[in-house]
Amino acid sequence: MPTMTYRQAVTEAIGTEMRRDDSIVFFGEDVARAGGVFKVTPGIYEEFGPVRVRDTPISEQAIVGTALGAAITGLRPIAELMFADFIPVAMDQIVNQVAKYRFMSGGQFTVPLTIRASQGGGGGFGTQHSQCAESWLMNFPGLKVVAPATPADMYGLLRAAIRADDPVIVLEHKSLYNLVGDVDLDAAPEALGTAEVVRAGNDLTLVATQQMLHRALEAAANLAQEGIELEIIDLRAPVPLDGDTILRSVQKTSRLLIVEEAPRLGGWGANVAALVADEGLFHLDAPIKRVNMENALIAYSPALEDEIIPSAQRIEKAVRKLLSDA
Repeated sequence: MPTMTYRQAVTEAIGTEMRRDDSIVFFGEDVARAGGVFKVTPGIYEEFGPVRVRDTPISEQAIVGTALGAAITGLRPIAELMFADFIPVAMDQIVNQVAKYRFMSGGQFTVPLTIRASQGGGGGFGTQHSQCAESWLMNFPGLKVVAPATPADMYGLLRAAIRADDPVIVLEHKSLYNLVGDVDLDAAPEALGTAEVVRAGNDLTLVATQQMLHRALEAAANLAQEGIELEIIDLRAPVPLDGDTILRSVQKTSRLLIVEEAPRLGGWGANVAALVADEGLFHLDAPIKRVNMENALIAYSPALEDEIIPSAQRIEKAVRKLLSDA
C-alpha cells in the first residue's frame, strides 16, 4: 500500500477518475501548467492536455457558471475555487442554480459537478483566506459537502464525489496538504455520508473534522495517560450527516463533545448537538459541549490565530470539565 501526502491523494484521485471517464474535465485558476496555487494538481495538464484541463479567469462566478453548463450538457466537470473563502462570490450560482437545477427540471437534468476548494486556518493567511465553509453550505438542499481529514479519505471521497450525479463540494484543508498516510489505490470510492470511528473509547464521544480531528487525537493520547479514553469520530461529511454512527457512540459513552474550526453561531456542530438532543437525549449523563472559535475572526498574527483555533490543550480542558460535570 503506497504512502503519500494529502496533496498527492488529490492528484491521484483526479488522475484515476479522468483516466476512467473521458467526460471528466477539470478547470480553475492556475490549475493547468502551474499545477494549482498549492501545487495540488501537478502533471494533470501534461497527461490530459488543454482540452480537458483549462485555466480560467479570476472569477468564481464564471468558474461555477461554466461548470453548471458543462454538467447539464453531458460532461462531469471538476471546478477548483482556489480558496473556500471566495465561495460567497459564486453563492448565487451554487445555491440557486447548481443545488436546485435537478429539482427545478423535474429530474430531467442531473448535475454531476464537483467543486473543490481549499479552506482552514493555521497557515497565517489572514481572515479572508483561512475560513472553513462547511456551515455556509449546509442549509441548501441539493448539495453534498465533504471534508476529508486524511490522504486515504481524500482519495476515496474525492473519487466518490466525481462519480456522483449530484453536486458535491469537496473542502480540502490547506494545513493538511503535507500530511502523510497510507492510501489503497485499489480501494473502491468511499460512500458519501459515512462517518468513521477512528479511535475507540468508553468515557466520551468526540466528533471533529479535518485539522480538529488530528488535534483531538493528540488530546486523546495525552488524556489516555490519565486513564481517560475518548471515542473519536471523524465526521467526514457534514452533508449527508451520518447520525447513526454518532448516536451509537453516544449510547455507549453517555457524553458528547464537538470540536469545530468555525465560529460558534450556525456551526455544523450545532446540527450534531440538535440531532443528539432530539434522538439521544436519554443516553446522555452530561450536557453536550462544543469547542470552537466562539465568534472571533482569524488574525494574521500567528499568536492570535493559535489562540482562536481550538488546540489540543483546549480540547483536553473541555474533556476534563465535561467529565467532572457528569
